[in-house]
Amino acid sequence: MPTYYCTSAQGRLSAEQKSRIAGEITRIHAEVTGAPSYFAQVIFSEVAAGNWFMGGVPVAHDHIFVYGHIRSGRAAVDKTRMIRLMADSVAQAADVDSKRAVWVYLNELQPRQMIEFGHVLPEPGDEPAWTDALPEADRNFMQSIGKRR
Repeated sequence: MPTYYCTSAQGRLSAEQKSRIAGEITRIHAEVTGAPSYFAQVIFSEVAAGNWFMGGVPVAHDHIFVYGHIRSGRAAVDKTRMIRLMADSVAQAADVDSKRAVWVYLNELQPRQMIEFGHVLPEPGDEPAWTDALPEADRNFMQSIGKRR
């Protein structure tokens, strides 16, 4: 359901840092929204030198950009809390200054205008009933995501 895109300079983040960032974004999203952690996905994108510009010039400073797509309907206080926690956690995992180097944006999408796992998504807070109504095979598959194999 929620999708977070993390963009950084090519080679800036190690595999361990990416794993920590993905884990923290997932944890924070689940804790703040109450949605199951297996709903969250985190996708990393690395930008080669000379392909990222700010103010019309190539980015020369340390910068990590997190752009999240979440379902609409969350309280403003929760969204603010979530982006602050994410900025701090990403900064810590990446060993950067969160005040300057980590930017987090949220974009809201209408729940009934998305389909995942073959089913139209529920309104925020309706996840338990939605999950319970899924066919058992779909529910089992979805709930297995994120478990270490």
